[in-house]
Amino acid sequence: MQSQFLAHPWWVNLLVIVPLAAAWHWRRRALSLSSSQLLYCGLFSAAFGFVEAAVVVYLRAAAGLLPGYHGTLAEVRVAALSDRFDPLQFDFPRSLMSVELCREAATLVMLVSVALLAARALRQRWALFLWCFAFWDAFYYVGLWATVRWPRSLAASDVLFLIPVPWVAPVWFPLLVCGLTVAAVLLGSRHTAVTASARAAAGD
Repeated sequence: MQSQFLAHPWWVNLLVIVPLAAAWHWRRRALSLSSSQLLYCGLFSAAFGFVEAAVVVYLRAAAGLLPGYHGTLAEVRVAALSDRFDPLQFDFPRSLMSVELCREAATLVMLVSVALLAARALRQRWALFLWCFAFWDAFYYVGLWATVRWPRSLAASDVLFLIPVPWVAPVWFPLLVCGLTVAAVLLGSRHTAVTASARAAAGD
Protein backbone atom coordinates (compact mmCIF):
# COMPACT_ATOMS: atom_id res chain seq x y z
CA MET A 1 0.00 0.00 0.00
CA GLN A 2 1.48 3.35 -1.05
CA SER A 3 1.11 6.46 1.05
CA GLN A 4 0.72 9.98 -0.27
CA PHE A 5 1.18 13.44 1.17
CA LEU A 6 -1.67 15.35 -0.46
CA ALA A 7 -5.29 14.42 -0.97
CA HIS A 8 -6.65 13.36 -4.33
CA PRO A 9 -8.50 14.78 -6.29
CA TRP A 10 -6.65 18.07 -5.84
CA TRP A 11 -9.73 20.03 -4.75
CA VAL A 12 -10.11 17.89 -1.62
CA ASN A 13 -7.06 19.73 -0.23
CA LEU A 14 -9.09 22.94 -0.28
CA LEU A 15 -11.23 21.60 2.57
CA VAL A 16 -8.65 22.92 5.01
CA ILE A 17 -9.78 26.42 4.05
CA VAL A 18 -13.34 25.82 5.33
CA PRO A 19 -12.61 25.93 9.11
CA LEU A 20 -10.10 28.77 8.64
CA ALA A 21 -12.62 30.89 6.73
CA ALA A 22 -15.33 30.02 9.26
CA ALA A 23 -13.11 31.04 12.18
CA TRP A 24 -12.38 34.39 10.54
CA HIS A 25 -16.07 34.97 9.88
CA TRP A 26 -17.12 33.99 13.40
CA ARG A 27 -14.58 36.35 14.95
CA ARG A 28 -16.29 39.19 13.14
CA ARG A 29 -19.70 38.02 14.29
CA ALA A 30 -19.68 35.56 17.17
CA LEU A 31 -21.68 32.37 17.33
CA SER A 32 -24.52 31.90 19.78
CA LEU A 33 -24.09 28.27 20.83
CA SER A 34 -24.49 26.86 24.32
CA SER A 35 -22.21 24.30 25.89
CA SER A 36 -25.10 21.81 26.00
CA GLN A 37 -25.65 22.15 22.25
CA LEU A 38 -21.98 21.44 21.60
CA LEU A 39 -21.87 18.60 24.12
CA TYR A 40 -24.93 16.68 22.92
CA CYS A 41 -24.16 17.18 19.23
CA GLY A 42 -20.60 16.05 19.91
CA LEU A 43 -21.77 12.94 21.78
CA PHE A 44 -24.17 11.99 19.02
CA SER A 45 -21.54 12.47 16.34
CA ALA A 46 -18.87 10.55 18.25
CA ALA A 47 -21.22 7.60 18.68
CA PHE A 48 -22.23 7.87 15.05
CA GLY A 49 -18.55 7.81 14.09
CA PHE A 50 -18.13 4.47 15.86
CA VAL A 51 -21.22 3.12 14.07
CA GLU A 52 -19.62 4.24 10.81
CA ALA A 53 -16.44 2.35 11.68
CA ALA A 54 -18.44 -0.78 12.50
CA VAL A 55 -20.27 -0.57 9.18
CA VAL A 56 -16.96 -0.34 7.32
CA VAL A 57 -15.65 -3.38 9.21
CA TYR A 58 -18.80 -5.34 8.30
CA LEU A 59 -18.63 -4.18 4.68
CA ARG A 60 -15.01 -5.18 4.21
CA ALA A 61 -15.67 -8.53 5.87
CA ALA A 62 -18.65 -9.15 3.58
CA ALA A 63 -16.47 -8.36 0.56
CA GLY A 64 -13.67 -10.63 1.76
CA LEU A 65 -11.31 -7.68 2.29
CA LEU A 66 -10.84 -8.07 6.05
CA PRO A 67 -8.24 -10.77 6.78
CA GLY A 68 -8.86 -12.79 9.92
CA TYR A 69 -12.48 -11.77 10.48
CA HIS A 70 -13.60 -15.38 10.89
CA GLY A 71 -11.61 -15.51 14.12
CA THR A 72 -11.36 -13.13 17.04
CA LEU A 73 -10.76 -9.39 17.01
CA ALA A 74 -7.20 -10.11 18.11
CA GLU A 75 -6.65 -12.08 14.90
CA VAL A 76 -8.12 -9.25 12.85
CA ARG A 77 -5.79 -6.79 14.55
CA VAL A 78 -2.76 -8.95 13.78
CA ALA A 79 -3.83 -9.10 10.13
CA ALA A 80 -4.34 -5.33 10.06
CA LEU A 81 -0.70 -4.87 11.09
CA SER A 82 0.41 -6.82 8.03
CA ASP A 83 0.41 -5.86 4.37
CA ARG A 84 -2.67 -8.02 3.84
CA PHE A 85 -4.90 -5.14 4.95
CA ASP A 86 -5.30 -2.50 2.25
CA PRO A 87 -7.98 0.17 2.83
CA LEU A 88 -7.45 1.49 -0.69
CA GLN A 89 -8.79 -1.74 -2.08
CA PHE A 90 -12.47 -0.98 -2.40
CA ASP A 91 -13.46 -3.01 -5.43
CA PHE A 92 -16.68 -4.12 -3.76
CA PRO A 93 -19.43 -5.93 -5.65
CA ARG A 94 -21.66 -3.50 -7.51
CA SER A 95 -24.55 -4.24 -5.18
CA LEU A 96 -22.52 -3.32 -2.07
CA MET A 97 -21.07 -0.24 -3.79
CA SER A 98 -24.57 1.01 -4.56
CA VAL A 99 -25.59 0.54 -0.92
CA GLU A 100 -22.37 2.25 0.22
CA LEU A 101 -23.03 5.33 -1.91
CA CYS A 102 -26.56 5.57 -0.49
CA ARG A 103 -25.18 5.16 3.04
CA GLU A 104 -22.76 8.05 2.54
CA ALA A 105 -25.57 10.28 1.30
CA ALA A 106 -27.73 9.23 4.27
CA THR A 107 -24.87 10.07 6.63
CA LEU A 108 -24.77 13.64 5.35
CA VAL A 109 -28.55 13.91 5.70
CA MET A 110 -28.34 12.75 9.32
CA LEU A 111 -25.61 15.25 10.22
CA VAL A 112 -27.49 18.08 8.54
CA SER A 113 -30.71 17.07 10.32
CA VAL A 114 -29.04 17.17 13.74
CA ALA A 115 -27.71 20.65 13.03
CA LEU A 116 -31.15 21.82 11.88
CA LEU A 117 -32.79 20.44 15.03
CA ALA A 118 -30.19 21.81 17.43
CA ALA A 119 -30.19 25.44 16.29
CA ARG A 120 -32.49 27.96 14.66
CA ALA A 121 -30.27 30.52 12.95
CA LEU A 122 -28.49 29.58 9.74
CA ARG A 123 -25.05 30.54 11.09
CA GLN A 124 -25.44 28.35 14.17
CA ARG A 125 -26.77 25.49 12.05
CA TRP A 126 -23.76 25.69 9.74
CA ALA A 127 -21.40 25.74 12.71
CA LEU A 128 -23.10 22.73 14.30
CA PHE A 129 -23.00 20.82 11.03
CA LEU A 130 -19.24 21.38 10.83
CA TRP A 131 -18.93 20.46 14.52
CA CYS A 132 -20.90 17.23 14.02
CA PHE A 133 -18.99 16.35 10.87
CA ALA A 134 -15.66 16.84 12.65
CA PHE A 135 -16.58 14.64 15.62
CA TRP A 136 -18.12 12.00 13.37
CA ASP A 137 -15.06 11.83 11.12
CA ALA A 138 -12.51 11.86 13.96
CA PHE A 139 -14.28 9.18 15.97
CA TYR A 140 -14.65 7.08 12.84
CA TYR A 141 -10.87 6.62 12.92
CA VAL A 142 -10.96 6.15 16.70
CA GLY A 143 -13.52 3.39 16.15
CA LEU A 144 -11.45 1.73 13.45
CA TRP A 145 -8.34 1.75 15.61
CA ALA A 146 -10.24 0.47 18.66
CA THR A 147 -11.67 -2.47 16.72
CA VAL A 148 -9.16 -3.54 14.07
CA ARG A 149 -6.10 -1.43 15.03
CA TRP A 150 -6.12 0.55 11.82
CA PRO A 151 -4.71 3.00 10.82
CA ARG A 152 -1.22 1.87 11.67
CA SER A 153 0.02 5.47 11.38
CA LEU A 154 -1.36 8.90 10.55
CA ALA A 155 0.51 8.73 7.24
CA ALA A 156 -1.57 5.75 6.07
CA SER A 157 -3.73 6.51 3.04
CA ASP A 158 -7.49 6.04 3.18
CA VAL A 159 -10.57 6.46 1.02
CA LEU A 160 -12.42 9.36 2.66
CA PHE A 161 -15.53 9.53 0.48
CA LEU A 162 -16.91 8.06 -2.70
CA ILE A 163 -19.21 10.93 -3.71
CA PRO A 164 -18.91 12.13 -6.45
CA VAL A 165 -15.57 10.36 -6.99
CA PRO A 166 -13.28 8.55 -4.51
CA TRP A 167 -11.41 10.94 -2.20
CA VAL A 168 -8.03 9.55 -1.13
CA ALA A 169 -5.78 11.17 1.48
CA PRO A 170 -3.44 10.32 4.35
CA VAL A 171 -5.30 9.92 7.64
CA TRP A 172 -3.66 12.98 9.15
CA PHE A 173 -5.40 15.21 6.59
CA PRO A 174 -9.04 14.65 7.66
CA LEU A 175 -7.94 14.69 11.31
CA LEU A 176 -6.25 18.05 10.72
CA VAL A 177 -9.43 19.46 9.18
CA CYS A 178 -11.45 18.03 12.08
CA GLY A 179 -9.13 19.60 14.65
CA LEU A 180 -9.22 22.99 12.95
CA THR A 181 -13.02 22.80 12.72
CA VAL A 182 -13.45 22.00 16.42
CA ALA A 183 -11.05 24.81 17.34
CA ALA A 184 -12.90 27.28 15.08
CA VAL A 185 -16.29 26.49 16.61
CA LEU A 186 -14.93 26.62 20.16
CA LEU A 187 -13.22 29.95 19.53
CA GLY A 188 -16.38 31.35 17.97
CA SER A 189 -18.50 30.19 20.89
CA ARG A 190 -15.92 31.33 23.45
CA HIS A 191 -15.98 34.78 21.90
CA THR A 192 -19.74 34.79 22.46
CA ALA A 193 -19.31 33.87 26.13
CA VAL A 194 -16.66 36.55 26.66
CA THR A 195 -18.84 39.17 24.98
CA ALA A 196 -21.85 38.19 27.10
CA SER A 197 -19.78 38.39 30.30
CA ALA A 198 -18.45 41.78 29.34
CA ARG A 199 -21.95 43.08 28.67
CA ALA A 200 -23.17 41.69 31.99
CA ALA A 201 -20.28 43.36 33.81
CA ALA A 202 -20.98 46.66 32.07
CA GLY A 203 -24.63 46.39 33.10
CA ASP A 204 -23.59 46.04 36.74
